[in-house]
Amino acid sequence: MKKPLLFGILALLGGPLLAADSSPTNDVIAAANALADKPNYSWHTTVTVPEGSRFRPGPTDGQTEKDGFTHVSVTFGDRTTEFVLKGGKAAVRPPDEDWQSLSDLDDQGPGRFLGMMIRNFKTPAAQAVELAAAAPNLKKDGDVYSGDLTEAGAKSLLTFDRRGGNGPEISNAKGSVKFWLADGVLTKYEFKVSGTVDFNGNSRDIDRTTTVEIKDVGKTTVPVPDDAKQKLS
Repeated sequence: MKKPLLFGILALLGGPLLAADSSPTNDVIAAANALADKPNYSWHTTVTVPEGSRFRPGPTDGQTEKDGFTHVSVTFGDRTTEFVLKGGKAAVRPPDEDWQSLSDLDDQGPGRFLGMMIRNFKTPAAQAVELAAAAPNLKKDGDVYSGDLTEAGAKSLLTFDRRGGNGPEISNAKGSVKFWLADGVLTKYEFKVSGTVDFNGNSRDIDRTTTVEIKDVGKTTVPVPDDAKQKLS
């Protein structure tokens, strides 16, 4: 068989296989991984909840660098908590306190919840991969991809791992997600989740929308105080 004919047959056979690997979900995962491969980036997160909700989180701002530090500031009202991550280690500065190690935080009753939150934290690129995987039927409209989350995916966003403890019971969990891409890189995503969380007999309905905007890609400097570096553990 002549080489041109052989290559032509291989192209015909391989074309459908290559096309099968391409899907809206895979496109979003690739775009999130492309963001993770950038030298650095910043993000701004807002959470919207119904009027009258008792728990009303403020904005979160973060900066991260590839294979380096991640710095996050979480605001609740007029109080801000900061934490720094690197290589599986973390340091935290609760409101009006000095930088502490996670082990220091674990010795405090109220601090354990914060410690669990930090241990379960994911950068936007990593979280977007998980969200896309939990939305197998994404639809594409231009540079915007959207779809419903699986029940398991929605449940995972309504709670988090309690490191071996008895977690809350989740019912009526549902959600949706939307991603914005530009030049093959993730620029923004938004997810909505709702459901009922029951923990130790206390039931609470949750309905929230989280929006994460990516910015300053390749132009971000991660602020890491020396006190935080000394407390990384």
